[in-house]
Amino acid sequence: MSLNTRITQWAGRTVWLIGASTGIGRATASQLHALGAKVIVSARSAQGLDAFVSEHPGSQALALDVTDTASVQAAAAQVHAQGGLDWVVYCAGHYREMRANAIDLADVLRHNDVNYLGAMRVLDAVTPLLLKQAKANSLGGVAQRGHISLMASVAGYRGLPKSLAYGPTKAALINLAETLYLDLHPQGVDVSLVNPGFVDTPLTAQNEFTMPALLTPAQAAQAIVKGWARGAFEIHFPKRFTLWLKVLRCLPNPVFFALMRRVSPPEAA
Repeated sequence: MSLNTRITQWAGRTVWLIGASTGIGRATASQLHALGAKVIVSARSAQGLDAFVSEHPGSQALALDVTDTASVQAAAAQVHAQGGLDWVVYCAGHYREMRANAIDLADVLRHNDVNYLGAMRVLDAVTPLLLKQAKANSLGGVAQRGHISLMASVAGYRGLPKSLAYGPTKAALINLAETLYLDLHPQGVDVSLVNPGFVDTPLTAQNEFTMPALLTPAQAAQAIVKGWARGAFEIHFPKRFTLWLKVLRCLPNPVFFALMRRVSPPEAA
């Protein structure tokens, strides 16, 4: 069942991807560019963005810092001044392993500021624009809807070992996407949630364990675009891995905690 508009063509659509200088965000921007979308890529790294634009003629780079409200507002105003905005993808992220017996508060706050509050800053800047555009489209008889997509993670499904700082921010994004859908979909703005498994990116490169069902960023981007095409609300991949994690969400707490302790025994203080 499609909960959002099915996308049959990308030509003529303007897509703004925030957190697109590397990893999944960059690969998704590249794929959308190949499909004919007008792509705007944002991140802190102007060098990474400029490299993307040089490889993808017609795309646009717009540097911003998602932890800086003024920077986000200014970027959104610039995008809006250039014309309509059809699609906003928030894929900025920060990740570092952390356990409760070794809390690094500064880094916990960094996770929250980038992964969750950064998304809220973007939503604060773009939601009024998308709603205004949706109302104008409705009055003008235009069927096209705006779309907001949040990049969360299967790490947000349940509490996991070494995920003290990262997991809660992704759980918050999952909850946020569900709330957004309830509020915005009836008003003409679609919302989707992306929950990847392990993808080979600069963030996951720090992991010292073997990552099961590891995908390339290009494979992740392909799964995301296919999910948007079929009008999915939640896009999770690869299924051979993520479906098992969905099962974990249903386990009784005693079973779940016992299983997690076997998978990753607690470390001594």
